[in-house]
Amino acid sequence: MKLNLLKCLPVALAGLFIGSAAQAQTSTSTMEPFRTWSIGVNAGVISPISPLGGQNDYSNWESSFGYGLYIKKQITPYFSLRLDGNRGSAKGDNNEPYNSGGVNVSPFKSFSTDLNYSGSLNAVVNMFNWSMFKQQNNAQLYGSVGGGFANYTTTTVSSGGATVENETVNRMIIPVGLGAKFRLADAINLDLGWTISFVDGDTFDGYARGGNDKYNYAYAGLEFALGKGKQLAFYSPTAATYDEALAAKNIANGLKSDLDAQKAENARLRSEMGDLLKDSDGDGVADKLDKCPGTPAGTVVDGSGCPLKVPAPQVTEKVIVTEADRKVVADAIKNLEFDLGKATIRSRSYPTLNRVAALLMEKNFSLKLAGHTDNTGSNELNMRLSKDRAESVKAYLVSQGANASRIEATGYGEDQPIATNKTAAGRQQNRRVEFTLY
Repeated sequence: MKLNLLKCLPVALAGLFIGSAAQAQTSTSTMEPFRTWSIGVNAGVISPISPLGGQNDYSNWESSFGYGLYIKKQITPYFSLRLDGNRGSAKGDNNEPYNSGGVNVSPFKSFSTDLNYSGSLNAVVNMFNWSMFKQQNNAQLYGSVGGGFANYTTTTVSSGGATVENETVNRMIIPVGLGAKFRLADAINLDLGWTISFVDGDTFDGYARGGNDKYNYAYAGLEFALGKGKQLAFYSPTAATYDEALAAKNIANGLKSDLDAQKAENARLRSEMGDLLKDSDGDGVADKLDKCPGTPAGTVVDGSGCPLKVPAPQVTEKVIVTEADRKVVADAIKNLEFDLGKATIRSRSYPTLNRVAALLMEKNFSLKLAGHTDNTGSNELNMRLSKDRAESVKAYLVSQGANASRIEATGYGEDQPIATNKTAAGRQQNRRVEFTLY
């Protein structure tokens, strides 16, 4: 009875996606980054028969060259979807009798089928890795099943020598395969495989006698993993779970030991705490640190327990700012320039700023820097820019020797204009840093 692949394909595809959902239960969301996309190229031999047996229309089948490529998405360590494409040819003849002594079935002398292309979507299941308790393996076995289409043209030669090229046809196929993969490097694998493609038709070899044809493809190739990280296909969740459990056990044992040691240490500290905190004269300084024991009650003491000495009143020298001093500051304000929209001071401003730094060091003045902007841009941006520019001027003056503690830098943004913001000239006046000596 002829196998109806058209009816079997939906069942195979349903199994493919059910397997995908089941395998997806192994989550990789909390794991490190993995390589999940890969591409592969391969080459091998195509033969118009399967070692699994079945009806053969020709007594002698030949192996011909074939090649292919694929792109694969690894969804979990055990499951992936692979899009395959293949080309090649298949040949057979009746030049030799059947090994069983039977009569040749096909009336043709020979045939040659050009597999113009085949494309299929396959579910690939990694059956097991070599080591269950090694997180990154180097070898694995896998199986695959899927569905797709093949486009081929068959040419037959009759017993009389007449050659007939049949019409090019498209037929549905179900490829089933096994393979072994070996990791050669972080992103390169050796891929050895064998696929049997069951054809939904009986004319792949040019002769129809009521049964579906099939062809066999044995290949070797290279797979290149894309992206960064380890290959998800060679990752073992079992090994990762074992390592995590072992680490958790070690941490728990370490925590118990630490807890016992901490309890003993706490007991020792409590026994010593009473002596350390004893304060006989009640001045707030423990006896072991009190350099002046027996201080009368109510006496204000320093950190060593001795009476606090009241400092003599200090005379503050009056600061006098001259016109010459104001001119130095005015010149600095006039020549102060920044890069557009930044807090970087342009080098042409350095000479006048150097004179301000020298003035601060010479007369020990204090200086207030107030940054302002126009109303262009957001209020938050202007506030930050005005503050940054004032701080930039302060940093430069400090780098020239000025006392940082005597310089105050503040930003007011666009809140204190000295001219209208409706004209370019007014906005230019509002973009400024004010210097105040005191």
